[in-house]
Amino acid sequence: MMSGIEGKVIAITGASSGIGEATALLLAERGAKVVLAARRSDRIEALAARITEAGGEAVPVVTDVKRREDLSRLVATARERYGKLDVLVSNAGISPISALDDLRVEDWEEMVDVNIKGVLYGIAEALPVFREQGFGHFVHTLSTAGLVIVPKMSVYAGTKNAVRAISEGLRQEAGEALRVTTISPGFTETELAHSITDPDAKSQIQDSMAKIAMPPNAIARAIAFAIEQPSGVDVGEIVVRPTAQS
Repeated sequence: MMSGIEGKVIAITGASSGIGEATALLLAERGAKVVLAARRSDRIEALAARITEAGGEAVPVVTDVKRREDLSRLVATARERYGKLDVLVSNAGISPISALDDLRVEDWEEMVDVNIKGVLYGIAEALPVFREQGFGHFVHTLSTAGLVIVPKMSVYAGTKNAVRAISEGLRQEAGEALRVTTISPGFTETELAHSITDPDAKSQIQDSMAKIAMPPNAIARAIAFAIEQPSGVDVGEIVVRPTAQS
């Protein structure tokens, strides 16, 4: 059974900052060939250059996870450049949280499009490739917001729990050859608060992050742990919280 990270081809969405960026750096340091996906071309090009200069291998692919064709191009790029795809880390996500009474329907729709449909598009593009190869690993970034539901986070939590259910169904359908892992981070130093349109909710989240947030590398290490296991070992779910988080 194959194990470890060295030599694996790993595509990461949301790679331009936060958890995605930290994961790309850590996996590349451990010998993975990383395919960096995000909308901000300048960010992923700079990250790819940084990895390459450090002796690693990386290729940037401008990707909007709301567009299935972008996920298709991401998977195709990995295969064309490196001949395979071992892991798809679906990490891109947004959290424009607000009270339901505010009726920020456009924010709800955006969360569904990015947080749920973006993951489904990744599955749609990578699953046939994994079947053809006879190996593959899906890693989906969720949130502890889906474990403890609190006011203003109901829609965001709903999107994360939808992906939790989809991931469990995928795991059961995957068979012996494929692996599925979900990672649920607690408060982490990321740019997630930037997508919040409600000023009070944004301030509250930023204050909590400033007080107790973990560095994104903590989540990157959890992702690396799941990936490095032998191929017959499937790490189903990892929850990582700051010790100060209730």
